Amino acid sequence: MMQPGDFTWMFGVGMVFAFMDAYGIGANDVSNAFATSISSGSLTLIQASIIACFTEFLGALLLGSGTSETIKGGILSVANFADQPEMLMLAMLCAVFGSAVWVVFASNRGWPVSTTHSIVGAICGVGIAAFGGESLKWEWGGISSIVTSWFLSPIAAGLVAALLYTITKYAVLRRADSFTWGLRLVPVYFFFTLTINAFYIIYKGAPGTDAASLSVGTIVGISFGIGAAFALFAQFFFVPWVYRRVKKHEDLRWYHVFLTPFLTARPTLQQADPEMHAPTAAAAAAAETPTGDETIDEKVLAKGEELESIETDGQQQHDPQDDTTFKSKLSQYKNKAINAAMHGLRQDVRNLDNADLKKVHAAATLYDDDAEYLFSFLQILTACMASFAHGSNDVANAVGPLASIFDIWQNARVDIAGTVPVPIWILAYGGVAIDIGLITMGYKVMRKMGNNITYFTPSRGFCAELAAALTVLTCSKLGLPVSTTHCITGATAGIGLCSGNFRAVNWKMIGWCFFSWILTLPAAGLLAGLLFAFGSNAPNFI
Repeated sequence: MMQPGDFTWMFGVGMVFAFMDAYGIGANDVSNAFATSISSGSLTLIQASIIACFTEFLGALLLGSGTSETIKGGILSVANFADQPEMLMLAMLCAVFGSAVWVVFASNRGWPVSTTHSIVGAICGVGIAAFGGESLKWEWGGISSIVTSWFLSPIAAGLVAALLYTITKYAVLRRADSFTWGLRLVPVYFFFTLTINAFYIIYKGAPGTDAASLSVGTIVGISFGIGAAFALFAQFFFVPWVYRRVKKHEDLRWYHVFLTPFLTARPTLQQADPEMHAPTAAAAAAAETPTGDETIDEKVLAKGEELESIETDGQQQHDPQDDTTFKSKLSQYKNKAINAAMHGLRQDVRNLDNADLKKVHAAATLYDDDAEYLFSFLQILTACMASFAHGSNDVANAVGPLASIFDIWQNARVDIAGTVPVPIWILAYGGVAIDIGLITMGYKVMRKMGNNITYFTPSRGFCAELAAALTVLTCSKLGLPVSTTHCITGATAGIGLCSGNFRAVNWKMIGWCFFSWILTLPAAGLLAGLLFAFGSNAPNFI
């Protein structure tokens, strides 16, 4: 009979695998969510990563699910493990291992996969290894729902994205004075964007919290209030600020948007810095003069192996050059460490110079830059709020199995209800791992999404992100299975087709995405099932 505190090794190893799984979520799910913002130029890779680190972590910590399903989606009955809690610990350990290995493997190759389907596939593999295929829920609501989502999610999101972009194209972008029309409609866009995203966060992003007990009508009312507040802000603060910045070229910073109605006319950018494009003589001289680090490095290279300790009369003689050598090597190690840490943030993920994509990008219709600029801020808002909701919702894919292992390790029993509490430290643990995954490996998925599928501008990116959020909300309310990863991919393809040219979409990449979705369930399931079969049937010493 298992006692509390038994099998501590499974809890420890589970911590490692859960970190790997959350790391993969950050490298995959978060990356494909921000790929459109970076591809359109609304955010740089570093800016997106910094924003995502805060939004994902805070979403996981503040709105992360207070409880987690022991068996994700109810595809395997928890009652099967009631008499042997330690076997459920092993099952969750193997499941999170299978999910983590597959998601990290796919992320390393830039394949956008569903992390939710990965953990479900891993649990399916464990279930088959433990109790046979008949123990799983194959009907609607189980495996069949997941297969349906491979087709439903991208098609639904693609249609919604195409509708939103078509409205935007004819209401703003194709107008004679598109910037003026954009200014008129920006408050409307702010209203719908913030209303939809607020509803997404409250309704979808906070399961297990007090928000989950609110009625749909109450949530709609709160969301409309938030949307109206931001629409008023856009009308009286943002619109005057962007007009003065874009059309009058005034020297306004981003923080001036909160003070615009109270600011007098400011100098133009050229007046504020008339020689901004002409470097001073001192700057030119400084550019030609090697830095201190370069000078030291040259000394070190010239000196080479000659810098050695010299002993005289049995005492070690101090060579002044030793201090220089030590400082130089320390500087080199520091630079290497900084370069290694920043490697994932110094990558080109926009694919604008990719020769293989020239025909795809050339097929996209371009519109006025000033009008497109208006949608950059809307796209950033959408990306931030979707990331916040994602952190609150999908962190359970990694920490759910860990919470189950921790609960059994503490109490030596299985909760027949199938739900376990998730301590706040586990939510924070998952949030940190998600951020690290995004910073170090997220660029690989970003590079394969966005402009690699179709050419993105801020208006296209905004419509794609909003369509993905709207599709997830609607389908979830109707009880239809969807995946955010599949939705953003479908929305991207839908936006590309709105150019009126079939060649505006990289169909080869779409095919690879679909192929990776199909592989997710069996790959994660096979890894988890084989490990569980090995562990549960291994001989032991009595």
